[in-house]
Amino acid sequence: MELPLVVGVDGSEHSLRAVTWAADEAALRGVPLRLVHAASREDEEETAFPGEPGRFAGAFAFAFAFASKERADAVVDAAARRARRAHQDLRVSVRVRDEEPVPALVREGRNATALVVASRGRSGVVELLLGSVSLGVAARAACPVIVLRGSHDNQARAGTRQRVVVGVGEGPECAAAVGFACAEAERRQVTLEAVRAWRRPVRYDASGPARSPEEPASAARRRAADGLAAALRGAVADHPSVAVLQHPVEGFVRRALLDASYRADLLVVGVRRRRAHLGPGLQLGRVAHALLHHSACPVAVVPQRA
Repeated sequence: MELPLVVGVDGSEHSLRAVTWAADEAALRGVPLRLVHAASREDEEETAFPGEPGRFAGAFAFAFAFASKERADAVVDAAARRARRAHQDLRVSVRVRDEEPVPALVREGRNATALVVASRGRSGVVELLLGSVSLGVAARAACPVIVLRGSHDNQARAGTRQRVVVGVGEGPECAAAVGFACAEAERRQVTLEAVRAWRRPVRYDASGPARSPEEPASAARRRAADGLAAALRGAVADHPSVAVLQHPVEGFVRRALLDASYRADLLVVGVRRRRAHLGPGLQLGRVAHALLHHSACPVAVVPQRA
C-alpha cells in the first residue's frame, strides 16, 4: 500500500508554508499528500457562550458546531488549493478530525510515510520556540516527523543548501536515522554529511578538571571516525550513488548539529521512544529537543523501532 505524506494544517501562514513544502516532498517521493486539520470543538463550545441560559444552550451549541465545521472545511480547502498550485498532478486528500491536534496527527502517522508540521501555528509564540503541537507530535509519532524550522531566513525552502545532515551517535537510535538520511540525500541528489561529536576524557585532581594526557586528541578523534564509518556502512552500501562527507567534530553534540544546520536543507536525528508518562521533551531526549527549538533548517525526527 502506498502510504501518504501527511501534513497538519490549522489555517495559519506557517501551516500553509508547511503545505507547500510537503507538496514538494510528496511530488519528490511520488506519494499522495494528505492534509489533516484537527481541532476539538468541546472546549470551544464550553467557553464560547459562558453564562448563557440553559434554554438557549442547545441552539447556540448547534450554531457554533456548524460554524466550526465551516471554518474547518475552509482551512482544508485553502490548503488543498495551495498544494495543487504547487503540483497540479499531485494526489491530494483532506481529513478533518474532531479531536485534539496531537493525538489526531499521531494517529494519522500510523499509516503515513512521514508527518510534516510547522514549527508553530496560530498560537503566536516567538519564532525561536517550538509550538506545543509540533513538539508533541515529534515526541510520539511512530513515523518520521519533519518540523519546518528555518523560516526566518527562507532555509525551510528545499534545495537551497544541497546537503542533508545526519547526527550519528553511539546508541542504537541512530540506525533508522542514518537509513532515512541516506534515502533523503539520494532522493534529492545531494551530499550527505554525517556528524559525530567526540570529546577527550577529562581527569579530575585537586586543581580541578583537565584534559587527560593519556588520551591524545588524535586517538579520540580516530575512535569517533571509526565509529562513524561503521554506523554508516550498511546504509551507504544500500545507496551507492550518495556522496558522503564524514565529519567527526570535537565538542558537544547539540552545538555540532546546530552549527551543521546552517549548511543543510534537512537535519536528521534519531530518537528512541521513552515511557509514555514522560513529557514531550524528555521523550525526545535533550539533543533532539534542542534541535527542534533552535535548528536553522527543517528537522526530521526518526524513531528507532525496538
